[in-house]
Amino acid sequence: MLEIRHLNASYGQAQVLFNVSFSVPVGSMVLVQGLNGAGKSTLLKSIMGLMPSTTGEIVWAGCHLQSLAPHERSQLGLGYVPEDRRLFSALTVRQNLEIAAPTREKKRTVNRAPFSLQDALNLFPSLATMLDRPASQMSGGEQQMLALGRTLMTQPDMLLLDEPCEGIAPVLVASMAEALSKLKNEGFTLFIAEQNKTLTALADQVLHLAGGAIQNGLAQAHVYPNA
Repeated sequence: MLEIRHLNASYGQAQVLFNVSFSVPVGSMVLVQGLNGAGKSTLLKSIMGLMPSTTGEIVWAGCHLQSLAPHERSQLGLGYVPEDRRLFSALTVRQNLEIAAPTREKKRTVNRAPFSLQDALNLFPSLATMLDRPASQMSGGEQQMLALGRTLMTQPDMLLLDEPCEGIAPVLVASMAEALSKLKNEGFTLFIAEQNKTLTALADQVLHLAGGAIQNGLAQAHVYPNA
């Protein structure tokens, strides 16, 4: 389980998250929804260890993450797909996927066979036709599928996804939603930030974030009481 307890996050003097607390059960899909500027991306970055200043507790599978660097959190099974995807644009689809495979075994929270290149192609069959294509020559939706596939190649148990369905063609939105549903059914834990409520019907729980704070009256997830 991922547990967030009284999380605050800031960029210098500008505080973005205020006393955020919730939990994400293993094997569930939890969405955090809100308008631009609500703090959704900051929340995901805080969980992944990419924020310059945070206070509070972040616990994944019983491990306290606050003092751990992003790569150490990845070693514990967290996988992050940022909104801007961060692909290696000069590398091919195959190279982007293969370069992400870890060089040593990770600690796992779920007994699952390693995610392979073939698994990525099974999840997104269209990628099989462009294995030798540079990532720079892909559409936005194709890049989004590649970004998710690359993160899965790092062997995560929990996926943090920032707007996975934003700005891509409707047919690819459907493919992405189908892939995320399949991953959930396979036991992956999913925590997804989105603005347009595309994935609401698939979610086990929905959190609503506004002004950097969870809206307690709207949340459909367990929320810890404020301190």
